[in-house]
Amino acid sequence: MLIIRKPGAALFCETVAATGELLMGSQYGASVLFSGFVQGLGAEIVFAIFVYRKFNLPVSLLAGAAAGLFCGLNDSFAPWGWNIAYSGGDKLAYIIFTMISGAIIAGALSWLATRGLAKTGVLSSFASRKAATEPVFS
Repeated sequence: MLIIRKPGAALFCETVAATGELLMGSQYGASVLFSGFVQGLGAEIVFAIFVYRKFNLPVSLLAGAAAGLFCGLNDSFAPWGWNIAYSGGDKLAYIIFTMISGAIIAGALSWLATRGLAKTGVLSSFASRKAATEPVFS
């Protein structure tokens, strides 16, 4: 989403990534497709709230955290979730940690990578071509 910046990009790209995981032989089988879909949905909702107009660091952090939240909920409560048998406290801890890691990895690091790529000029044909000069907070 940070590079393409069009409605549906987060959902589409995460589902494609999950399809790649499935084709490479994920130990989680076809459930990886639903997991990818819900993670993309979490990020997509955040960008939709900001009407696909803000791609700064705070929005990226929120989108990453939302993807982590949706991942944690899926893993903890879906019938195929791998930690469905965990206690309530363990599930809560897992969900919090997936949100934190989502914010850091999917949010902050992806935001930094997009800025770095924009500096090189490789994003010149994308809406994110000016990402390197966009304000961090706006």
